[in-house]
Amino acid sequence: MSLKDQLEARLTASKKAIPAEKRVIMENATNELLAKEISRSALGEGDTAPDFRLSNATGKQVSLSEVLKEKIAVVSFYRGGWCPYCNIELKALQSVLPQIKKNGAQLIAISPEQPDKSLSTQEKNELSFEVLSDVNNKTAKDFGLVFRMPDELQKLYHEFGLHVDDYNGNDDYELPMPATYVIDKDRKIIYSFTHEDYTKRAEPSKIIAVLESL
Repeated sequence: MSLKDQLEARLTASKKAIPAEKRVIMENATNELLAKEISRSALGEGDTAPDFRLSNATGKQVSLSEVLKEKIAVVSFYRGGWCPYCNIELKALQSVLPQIKKNGAQLIAISPEQPDKSLSTQEKNELSFEVLSDVNNKTAKDFGLVFRMPDELQKLYHEFGLHVDDYNGNDDYELPMPATYVIDKDRKIIYSFTHEDYTKRAEPSKIIAVLESL
């Protein structure tokens, strides 16, 4: 099953489980973000990726420039381990990790979660690639991916028992759009996927096709 099919199945199940009045709040937030079209100003193909140095789930510092000395980088920004769509994507990326490595690339996932939360995400999904903590979304902002959750959506998430502020260690309620980049050794972005709708993600088969074409 493709990642797209898995995400659509999750969305269908979610629509059945969540009351209509709550779904409207979630859908309105997504539609408002779509209308802003911030993906158009985010970094894309042909742009130079900014360097970053972030902590992984065990506290080790990982920098893009160091990775690129030896490998191409596949960088995936996700909202957090609390997001079921993110977990589906992370598991799908894990499933193609051998192919990513075979094509001379290193996979890196980035979220604004604190390191201990990133460790939980890594362990829960049995991930064997780097999961980095972009505290305060500094790197995501450099890529032009960050937006603020509407107040109404924050309140709804709290009703669900989901506190993004606890995961991120701040109360700014900022998140990155889902985004995936393939970055060559000169830091040039040779493939990009960004989307305001959090239920949309880059298809792993597309990432592999890009790597194989290099």
